[in-house]
Amino acid sequence: MIYRIRHITHYEYEKPVTLCYNRAYLLPRDTEYQSCSDSRIQIFPAYTLGQQRSDYFGNKAYFFSLEQPHRELKIDVTTEIRVHESKYARECELDLDFGNTCGQALVALQESRELPVLEAREFVLNSPMIKTAASLREYARSSFASNRPLLSAVRELTQRIYTDFTYDPESTSIATPLDEVLRNKRGVCQDFAHLAIGCLRSLGFPARYVSGYLETLPPPGQEKLVGSDASHAWFAVFSPGEGWFEFDPTNNNMPAEHHITTAWGRDYGDVSPLKGVFFDGGKSQKLTVSVDVSRVQN
Repeated sequence: MIYRIRHITHYEYEKPVTLCYNRAYLLPRDTEYQSCSDSRIQIFPAYTLGQQRSDYFGNKAYFFSLEQPHRELKIDVTTEIRVHESKYARECELDLDFGNTCGQALVALQESRELPVLEAREFVLNSPMIKTAASLREYARSSFASNRPLLSAVRELTQRIYTDFTYDPESTSIATPLDEVLRNKRGVCQDFAHLAIGCLRSLGFPARYVSGYLETLPPPGQEKLVGSDASHAWFAVFSPGEGWFEFDPTNNNMPAEHHITTAWGRDYGDVSPLKGVFFDGGKSQKLTVSVDVSRVQN
């Protein structure tokens, strides 16, 4: 499967911005299940400095600055990505009732000195946007009996979040704390991924945040609207000796051929699509984001 992704971010400012520095996570990373064949970044107005580099987690981070006055900023990124069949073949055939039990996984996480386990253990720690809490542990606990296979338990947690929570873009912001999401049972994909990660870390299991894209398909007989796709978020959990496994609580599934990974980290703050600082610009700004995910080849 080959996809072409176009992600346009457009800022309009009340007054001229005199200087800005930015970090973008808009270039999908290469993984075991996908490879990037071509990427193009266009920035208007022309930037002064720009550089791509790999961050701590192996993501593709792009840094750029504009050092002349401007009233708008437009970042237009087009990428072609190949999703390998092995990704969704593996997920569809995966039997979640086998493998490490929850109890076995916790013991291995404490005792193993294998490098993948040691590297995964940092994803049990608190991060700026996800703090472990007794309320999160209590919400998740009933799914994680010691003798139950870990992946089966995580799948149940994914389904419970999907069932118990309402997708509501008006209910939260980037800064909404997890305890409020848990209390109101409303949010968006970022909130649900953070919630699942918080539950897992509160129980002692490594979990990381995954950002990317999800191809959305139109109703039968209707054409797909350009720009109707959106950035998406889900999470991955680590099972010692078995690796990382991804789950999408917003859609109650395991990511497969329609999910395209951009980056992963401890939480949204590590991999937000665009982050930066700017000087001047007035008191208000207008942000427009358009994302289109289209199949180039099946």
